Amino acid sequence: MSEQNADDDRWMDSARISRRDFVRGIGTAAAMGAVGLSFADDGMEGLEAVEDPIGSYPYREWEDLYRDEWDWDSIARSTHSVNCTGSCSWNVFVKDGQVWREEQAGDYPVFDDSVPDPNPRGCQKGACYTDYVNADQRVLHPQRRTGERGEGQWERISWDEALTEIADHVIDEVQAGRYDAISAFTPIPAMSPASFASGSRLINLLGGVSHSFYEWYSDLPPGQPITWGTQTDNAESADWYNADYLIAWGSNVNVTRIPDAKYFLDAGYNGTKRVGIFTDYSQTAIHTDEWLSPKGGTDGALALGMAQTIVDEGLYDEAHLKEQTDMPLLVREDTDKFLRASEVGLAAGARDPEKVFVTVDADGQLRAAPGSLGNRDGQHDPEASIELEFDPQLSVNRTVDTSDGPVAVRSVWDRLTEELAQYTPEFVHEETSVGPNTYQRIAREFAEADAAKIIHGKGVNDYYHNDLGNRAIQLLVTLTGNLGEPGTGLDHYVGQEKIWTYNGWKELSFPRENQRAVPTTLWTYYHCNVLDNADPEMRQRVETAIDEDWMPVYPAEREDGSRPDPSTMFVWRGNYFNQAKGNVAVEEQLWPKLDLVVDINFRMDSTAMFSDIVLPAASHYEKYDLSETDMHTYVHPFTPAVEPLGEAKTDWEIFRLLAEKIQERAVERGVEPVSDREFDRRIDLTTIHDDYVRDWLTGEAEALTDGKAASEFILEHSEETNPSDSDERITFEDIEDQPQRLLAAGDHWSSDIEEGEPYVPWQDYVQEKEPWPTFTGRQQYYIDHDWFLELDEELPTYKSVPPEKGGDLPMTYNTPHGRWSIHSTWRDNEHMLRLQRGEPVVYLNPEDAKERGIEDGDTVEVYNDLASVEVQAKIYPSSEPGTARMYFAWERFQFPGANNFNSLVPLYMKPTQMVQYPEDEEGHLYFSPNYWGPTGVNSDVNVDVRLAEDQSGSDDEQRDVSGVRLAEDDSQ
Repeated sequence: MSEQNADDDRWMDSARISRRDFVRGIGTAAAMGAVGLSFADDGMEGLEAVEDPIGSYPYREWEDLYRDEWDWDSIARSTHSVNCTGSCSWNVFVKDGQVWREEQAGDYPVFDDSVPDPNPRGCQKGACYTDYVNADQRVLHPQRRTGERGEGQWERISWDEALTEIADHVIDEVQAGRYDAISAFTPIPAMSPASFASGSRLINLLGGVSHSFYEWYSDLPPGQPITWGTQTDNAESADWYNADYLIAWGSNVNVTRIPDAKYFLDAGYNGTKRVGIFTDYSQTAIHTDEWLSPKGGTDGALALGMAQTIVDEGLYDEAHLKEQTDMPLLVREDTDKFLRASEVGLAAGARDPEKVFVTVDADGQLRAAPGSLGNRDGQHDPEASIELEFDPQLSVNRTVDTSDGPVAVRSVWDRLTEELAQYTPEFVHEETSVGPNTYQRIAREFAEADAAKIIHGKGVNDYYHNDLGNRAIQLLVTLTGNLGEPGTGLDHYVGQEKIWTYNGWKELSFPRENQRAVPTTLWTYYHCNVLDNADPEMRQRVETAIDEDWMPVYPAEREDGSRPDPSTMFVWRGNYFNQAKGNVAVEEQLWPKLDLVVDINFRMDSTAMFSDIVLPAASHYEKYDLSETDMHTYVHPFTPAVEPLGEAKTDWEIFRLLAEKIQERAVERGVEPVSDREFDRRIDLTTIHDDYVRDWLTGEAEALTDGKAASEFILEHSEETNPSDSDERITFEDIEDQPQRLLAAGDHWSSDIEEGEPYVPWQDYVQEKEPWPTFTGRQQYYIDHDWFLELDEELPTYKSVPPEKGGDLPMTYNTPHGRWSIHSTWRDNEHMLRLQRGEPVVYLNPEDAKERGIEDGDTVEVYNDLASVEVQAKIYPSSEPGTARMYFAWERFQFPGANNFNSLVPLYMKPTQMVQYPEDEEGHLYFSPNYWGPTGVNSDVNVDVRLAEDQSGSDDEQRDVSGVRLAEDDSQ
């Protein structure tokens, strides 16, 4: 009992009145006052009369107690390190050494008075992060598994025991030459780049393998690198307000972009028309002016139908198409390949004549297209230009003389218009269910708007043909010239995918120039032995992609042709095991290959439960770091509000201590440096801690001993916070005081940050005329790679969903992002569970539920050929019939059985996402972590739903063998 409470009780005892009577008496006194009675008249003689309650009032103890509750000792600035794109600055209030409250800081500097105030930013999830700081599921001490993985049997061990066991294992692997069997998985650097770098830095020094994450989560839209040669460059969300026409396409901003939804909502007050394209009547759809509801997976057909309307009615921007796209380029009719300038004698002076393309000017003369990869210095070349000195023809269908003789050619534009002609109103309506008059009118309005923008979400990416869907939707902004100007573009936000302070983060994470990285989808697919059951064509393509070094798989193949299994996995800041597509295969095939799984975590999540050693990590309120997102142009910090709970340590300290222990044990064991078989370097474990804390750019020893120093390193070595052409810079001290708007944009962005304006991408190409980083130097809608041609995907096209993934069952399965969690974070939070049903739920259309005899609240099984998952049914009239929707990321231990939402999802990939293009040069499509690689696929899965067995049969209710309720009259 607190001293204040004790004083209250003593006072009430002296007044011969209980706490309950006192509270009741206040109400009584108010009533008595109305009729002229007093406390004394009610027998409450213990209370003295108060003549001057304002000046002298003896009974303030309860008021003081209330005031003390809203008092604090200190305030720290922090945020919530989750993959949500929010990056919201919060004040964390501390009293008696405990975090007890947080609130939005609300002090982002305003840089543009013409758009809504950026303040405040936050959501209900961040508002209850305090719960996690002292939660029951908090990991307080190092733990070692004693039972089977996933069984939940642990023993507490000391830090020295844990670090020594891990260090000896790592030393054994490196000395055996299996350093490339050591894997490291952690997602999204922008949400906490110093913490990301903590483990990546050590793995890089060990010669281990860093895993991608963006395509693994199916967050990456592969159509963007295909078409634009760049991975998701977006306007910051304040630019939504500048649009005259906004389409939210598969992006449920009111649920998944809560801190930014105000820009979407406020745009309506600014006269912006807002259209929602969602399969269900979502929480964003209810706030739009119009809602279109295509069938799941048919977004590409709808977009191409809209594109056909724009082209057929001449609503396209001809000048934009001629200069900025590959539409005027010529394609050979015999090979379906681009006509090269070398074939028609136009390649003089080119760096690579085979990579220069051809167009036709207004006079009918063949001209080399400026900006082609063959006449510029690599993929990115700001010195080259695509500015035209002639007027190219869009529509070309003719014969040209080549070194091989006469060849018939057509322009990409002619081929595209032929493709679009297939998307008649009747076809589009039949495929999508959207009415022809509706989608055609939306297309006209979009084309005729002064500034039109599409907010593109993950809803399209979850499908197998996501790349085709992306390319079709992108085509709409390209046709209408809605790129590179305020209020225009296609903005894709799924996760904090792009980090502003890229150079500093990269130098910190990967001090050695060469690094091993792997596309996690392919790595998982390969090591889960999916190839053993793949069809011959898919197997051949996967093997070709690996053999040709288009896509890496580690451990690497040895000289004798063998390939070891992965042996070791470190996971931090993420929940790989819970998010794994095909997690039945992951558990049964991949996990047994791993001799040691180490999870660094502040809570016991699904990955921790299936690990061998769990190390307690500091919470977000207990460490230094940075926070960034491409949804705004600010940087702000994590600062420790309190000391880490129990024996928890920050990510940076944990990996530094592990490096120290590896060095210590390596010296004790007398190990020798190991030559790296792939790179020209040696892996020396006897100096690895010294290397870990050394600043590799300056050579300063012990410069990077903690998270704050790591954060300052990132700020110091990034163009955004320390511009090369300015004396201005942003320091950690600056952002502790207040979030700071970035000063510039590094060369991994396509525009600069302008004073007084929201960031808008693509200006380097559209306004400055630099070549787009594609093979052709333009927005490229025609891909003449052999695999694209063989699969009839050289142009944006529409293909229906692949059949029978999960079995020949009648319902499709959808796992969208939910409102009450960010991935699995907060899925186990009591406050958030109280705002929903407190357990995993499947959302069913009333027609589907009625057909199966299911009522709201019933326990049901969602099943297919892969697995069965038991959940509660929720009747959801806003859902389209034929869909089972389960908002994702529920932890495995929240389901009755051993499965979870991903158990119903198979592991499969699309072969076109494994190519290198061109094949001999990293000039357009090539593996780079989180830029290009095969995506995970969450949808395109068939399921059905039935009542759980334990609900069948009762005195007043019976079901037939199919589980359907029988009417009372029929039950005889």
